[in-house]
Amino acid sequence: MNSEHAYVFRPARPEDGAAVEAIDGSFTTDTVFEVAVREDGFSLREVAVDPPLTKVFPEDGDGDGDEDGEDDGGGAGRRVFVAVAGDGTVAGFAAVSHSAWNRRLVVEDIEVAPAHRGRGLGRGLMECAAEFARECGAVHLWLEVSSVNAPAVHAYRRMGFSLCGLDAALYDGTPSRGERALYMARPCP
Repeated sequence: MNSEHAYVFRPARPEDGAAVEAIDGSFTTDTVFEVAVREDGFSLREVAVDPPLTKVFPEDGDGDGDEDGEDDGGGAGRRVFVAVAGDGTVAGFAAVSHSAWNRRLVVEDIEVAPAHRGRGLGRGLMECAAEFARECGAVHLWLEVSSVNAPAVHAYRRMGFSLCGLDAALYDGTPSRGERALYMARPCP
């Protein structure tokens, strides 16, 4: 059953800030992507992990406050969208910013609360981002995802994203050391 119609998708309001920050973005997966880096490129291979891997993201310690739905100085080029359940609960969000020089809309973060996953919220939030991209004149949406987040990679592919790059060192020196950053893009006609 598709419960997407039970949710309202809208730009975040300042009063949504605490609810957005409280969303649990952790996930559990029984597969990850192994990345093999070669001199002429790289390849991915999905492999099973047993026991399943549970990833809990650390608190965002940069203090920039831009996940709270308030304009943080990014001006007209930054938005946070929320998915609100019928009971008023903020069930998910997407934070995006427009990069004018290369006409790209960067999906900075997208999270759906565990109790609301599998109901089309990620797709609905991504469509809010795509509409904003069109308003900004962006020609594509772009995002970064960890090689261990196979559920997200599969979801992004279903939404029309394809792999466009890799950073094998992005997470070095962080609790995510050993993971690889995969970059994905989707045209925005």
